[in-house]
Amino acid sequence: MNQTAMNQRQGADRRAFVSQLLASTPDALVVTGLGSASYDVFAAGDRDKNYYLWGAMGGAAALGLGLALAQPDKPVVVITGDGEQLMGIGALGTIAVKQPKNLTIVMLDNGHFGETGMQRSHSSLGADLVAVAKGFGLADAHSVDSTDACDALAQQINACQGTGFVQVFINADEPPRALPPRDGPYIKNRFRAALGLQPF
Repeated sequence: MNQTAMNQRQGADRRAFVSQLLASTPDALVVTGLGSASYDVFAAGDRDKNYYLWGAMGGAAALGLGLALAQPDKPVVVITGDGEQLMGIGALGTIAVKQPKNLTIVMLDNGHFGETGMQRSHSSLGADLVAVAKGFGLADAHSVDSTDACDALAQQINACQGTGFVQVFINADEPPRALPPRDGPYIKNRFRAALGLQPF
């Protein structure tokens, strides 16, 4: 897609997309990228199986990979933004090497760095992140731009039949912030308890 087309592309409503996707994947373990992705997931309804990141810029996909390998029978979804994923782009290479069947990366892409002033990000300046993911070896990488894609995506997540990377083009707006808990040990221990593990 050329730069002009990217600039003119209409995207999905981020809150509606995340809410619909999570409602259709009730058993998924969810890792969020910091910032807006965390706000979107929390706004969709807090749950013990949500692991919110607050300061690990670029770490969401890597954390999701570790979780998917440790919990191979549970669907794992990473919901993050284009800026956060760009910071941790190398994690996609490791994910492609490991190919956990229960991991899906959902990258909400508004083409901007939302947390630092809405500067334009690489994806609105010509970078094709689906092509990057495919280049790393993630064959099931594609983009969507509507909540109409949620049902098929949810089926893929629930089936745990392969690693997925989905670039979700969203509108470049800023919904009201819905802030999840900021207590890291609380989030960690709540998440572990949901998996039947003891706190540490």
